[in-house]
Amino acid sequence: MGSAEQRAAQGGGRGPQPLVSVIVACYNEEEILLESCRQLIGTLESFAAPFEIIFVDDVSRDRTRERIDTVIASYPQHDMRVILHAENRGRGATVRDGFRAARGEIVGYLDIDLEVHSRYIPSLVGAIQGGADIATVRRIYAFQLRSLDRYIMSRGYTWLVKRLLGVDLWDTETGYKFFRRSSVLPLLDEIEDEGWFWDTEFMVRAVRHGYRLEEIPGAYIRRFDKTSTVRGLRDSAAYLARLLAFRRKLQRERT
Repeated sequence: MGSAEQRAAQGGGRGPQPLVSVIVACYNEEEILLESCRQLIGTLESFAAPFEIIFVDDVSRDRTRERIDTVIASYPQHDMRVILHAENRGRGATVRDGFRAARGEIVGYLDIDLEVHSRYIPSLVGAIQGGADIATVRRIYAFQLRSLDRYIMSRGYTWLVKRLLGVDLWDTETGYKFFRRSSVLPLLDEIEDEGWFWDTEFMVRAVRHGYRLEEIPGAYIRRFDKTSTVRGLRDSAAYLARLLAFRRKLQRERT
């Protein structure tokens, strides 16, 4: 697993085979982790089947790791594990490490700020049980004047993905994706990006491989009680540069 430490917690990895594995990718989540995990666990408890939660911390600089320990201690009846990166490696590497450690038939992750709520997990799991290889939440933005910039950036990115990469998907960057583990695991070896672009690269390659994808609409409600790392102009320029570089790579692969 490279520069990472994995440890079981409260019997993690030793319980019954889970139906669903949920990866909680963490980076400076001190402000919101406890309440978000309470809601997430409440959703997962509605399943009449075992589940596991895998926390992957990408070297948070706040008290996120303490918060993870608090969550685990509060729910000793549930199967949880922790992966601690020794160096910051990016969103993609964080999700990938959790995926490789997962034992569930269905594996997924969601942004733990729950700007798209965990209540959509049963719909994604149902889509996979119905035959999909990948099920994602397509974010529907609730009108909030203060989040208009996010809406414009998201729609602009969708237009660019369709235009530059020829992929007819509405929301490749959604941080809310679930997978049939046996189908999708081999695809991980093809993904080169370890940062935020991992999501787009994964979805584009999934389409090119002919995986069955379902995008399920879900309400996005931006939270203003947490620190945001999104910077409009800087991020927009980075998105465009990365899309153009990836398009060139795909063109070389076709020749």
